[in-house]
Amino acid sequence: MDVIEVLPRLRMLRFPVGAAYLWRDDDGSTLVDTGTADRAAEIEEVLEGELRRIVLTHWHEDHTGSAAELAVRHGAEVVAHRLEAPVIRGEAVGTAPVLEEFEVPIRAALPPLPPRPPCRVDREVEDGDVLEFGGGAVVVAVPGHTDGSIALHLPGPGVLFTGDAVANVGRTTLGVFNTDRARAVGSLRRLAELEADTAVFGHGDPIPHGAAAALRAAAASAV
Repeated sequence: MDVIEVLPRLRMLRFPVGAAYLWRDDDGSTLVDTGTADRAAEIEEVLEGELRRIVLTHWHEDHTGSAAELAVRHGAEVVAHRLEAPVIRGEAVGTAPVLEEFEVPIRAALPPLPPRPPCRVDREVEDGDVLEFGGGAVVVAVPGHTDGSIALHLPGPGVLFTGDAVANVGRTTLGVFNTDRARAVGSLRRLAELEADTAVFGHGDPIPHGAAAALRAAAASAV
């Protein structure tokens, strides 16, 4: 795991597949996504203070894999969109992506991921709900990658957690492996309208400053 300081209060935890993000407030930390099921010990090495909550942007294995272990060991509140919660709990099966032709070899090249253990969800959220970190983190529904994918917008510091709605591998683009590409494009365009100086992604490099312009360019080219 590589640890990258994006901002004084924000660290990226980069894994071989995907990433998680640790936001530090004076009263504790918030973890956005958790990597695969073998990453809990590494994440714990960089925790500072109480882990107050774990926010899951969607149900995929590279985002929820270590959530159950961390939630139990730290007593953290687990937050997810109401449409993702049944899948994260193990009560339902998530919808498979509809792959574009160019995505087929990308998917085939990925290593197998360890199964994700079911995890409790303590708080089910909807679009517009506000979470108590970063001066008020606004939940932004971004369906298309999965039905209940969410992003998080911190208007005060101008930070946007995109989850897999957007990627930044080489350049800022629509995320891959979507269940509904048209909805995913609409979600990207919505994120591009937000005031965000900093953006961080489920896959790819963070943009510490000037993120809004990159998001607008990605939205303009998405079809």
